[in-house]
Amino acid sequence: MKAKGYLFDLDGTMYNGTEPVQEAVDFVNRLQAEGVPYLFVTNNASMTAEAVAEKLRGMGVHSDAGHVLTSAMATGRYIAELDPGANVYAIGEHGLIDALEQQGLQVVADEHADYVVIGLDRQITYEKLAIGALAIRAGARFISTNGDIAIPTERGFLPGNGALTSVLRVTTEKEPFYIGKPEPVMVNIAAEMIGLAKEDVIMVGDNYHTDILFGINGGIRTMHVNSGVHTPVFIQGQDVQPTYMVDSLAEWIL
Repeated sequence: MKAKGYLFDLDGTMYNGTEPVQEAVDFVNRLQAEGVPYLFVTNNASMTAEAVAEKLRGMGVHSDAGHVLTSAMATGRYIAELDPGANVYAIGEHGLIDALEQQGLQVVADEHADYVVIGLDRQITYEKLAIGALAIRAGARFISTNGDIAIPTERGFLPGNGALTSVLRVTTEKEPFYIGKPEPVMVNIAAEMIGLAKEDVIMVGDNYHTDILFGINGGIRTMHVNSGVHTPVFIQGQDVQPTYMVDSLAEWIL
């Protein structure tokens, strides 16, 4: 059964660092031309949807903010649905703060919070972690945008949000609730955003541990592309296989 819509990972799928994966760029632009809905689903909580779309446009991909779902956006929506207008202490960058405020949540500067949310923060300080720890110990619910322990950069792999989250987890002895891939929270949000049932959607990605397990955990079909992190040999060694595997999206017929 062909898909009626597609979800795409970014790094390793649409591009590698600053270099676009041309087959993926061409595929997405073909979806746009044929009116097939698509959405870019990313664990990156530091960028706004518009900033992600702008980066993609710079690589020749037809995209706007409506084509993007970040883990920060999903986090904001998750909290707002549970607890509208809640007070949130946020450790993170502009993309996270903006996403929380867009959902009508109150971002506070001290430990008197209903929720503590942590996303990647490249200006992390001891005081930010201290306030977060105090709030969690006082009863705030602990949420992490994603568990990525390392992120790829031009310098190599640097500490990711999962590494930062571990500081709060260890010091408070509380387990966070994770929002981003491979947790299934974003699957329902993504399907709703593109207006399709989950059985009509395929998740496309290069990383088994995040992208493919995200689809598997969320109950949607998956397609592994061999343009990024994991090789076909690695994929074949996994207990649960992706629904499809292609060398590139040039092979996939709509």
